[in-house]
Amino acid sequence: MKYPFNESELKVVGQYSMPGIYGAPDCNVPRYDYPITPKENMLRMLNGEKPLWVPNQTLENNAIQPLVMDDAKARNFGGFDWFGVEWEFEPKSNAAMVKPGTRRLSDITEWKNELEFPDLSKIDWKKDYEDNFKGRIAEDRLSYFVIVNGLFERLADLTSFEDAFCYLLEEPEALTEFYDKHVAWYIELIKIAKEVYGADMILFHDDMGTQISTFFSPETYRELFLPQYKKITKAIHDMDMYACHHSCGCISSLMPLFIEGGWDAWEGQDSANDKKAILDKYGKDLAQCTLYIIPANMDDDAAVANIHKTVDELGVSGRFACRLKDLKPDREIDLAQELYRYGRIKLSEI
Repeated sequence: MKYPFNESELKVVGQYSMPGIYGAPDCNVPRYDYPITPKENMLRMLNGEKPLWVPNQTLENNAIQPLVMDDAKARNFGGFDWFGVEWEFEPKSNAAMVKPGTRRLSDITEWKNELEFPDLSKIDWKKDYEDNFKGRIAEDRLSYFVIVNGLFERLADLTSFEDAFCYLLEEPEALTEFYDKHVAWYIELIKIAKEVYGADMILFHDDMGTQISTFFSPETYRELFLPQYKKITKAIHDMDMYACHHSCGCISSLMPLFIEGGWDAWEGQDSANDKKAILDKYGKDLAQCTLYIIPANMDDDAAVANIHKTVDELGVSGRFACRLKDLKPDREIDLAQELYRYGRIKLSEI
């Protein structure tokens, strides 16, 4: 059944309260008179069915990143993460990085002696939900729960990037034993995301590349990471959730392994990947999510043209969603509405 676009769909009929993620403040966003719920539309995209419009996760998803998680606090604002690694906030980049000179783990072979895994049962998750999220997680929007510091990232944070690369080659047994423990701990957290916060999807961070290539070969990924991520995605699916892998860097060579690993979607870096080529080749099996940034120096006409180009190249596939972010505060055109309108029209023609 086709739903032709009507401009009345962009009538504001209420608002949503949005808890902040990645250090952003809480905010309110408009609720429009859409023909189906934003959640149903997002599920269509994830399930490989045709959505009615390009999902804009900024307005249409519930993003959940509780600050009772030390990882979230440290990554967003600085401080100590769950494993005692100190992070420093850098105002110019509006992000935190591991404090220079920090080394929490002397060697991967010493992880049993030097690391203590946080006891998640000691955190009052239900109180956090009651205090910060109850009444703000709209049932008509898909909810995704953000987990940062994935397997490779954690290894580099605990030691150093240089030694992390060495461990991948020289200590596969110790690393696998550490990851077995770590993945079991992640699955405990994922269970909390489902049972306490009602998550529909897990957004799991683990950057795996530079601007020009992956940090390691597909063979290394297959040996060390693929078995672990299969356990994570299986747990997510067994809890009736979707699995989205956030991974920055130029990592197109890992796409077949992401698919084999059970990921439903990939949130990747636009500036380091040919997103259209990846979507054309792998979109049937792996949806794409992205942080879609419109720069402040792009004028209104160019911004609209960019929105149209993105819809034409990616959105019409029906396997693309984005977190639209316009960096120009005084723009005369509402780009979120333009993304909805143009995408709605183009998808209705297919």
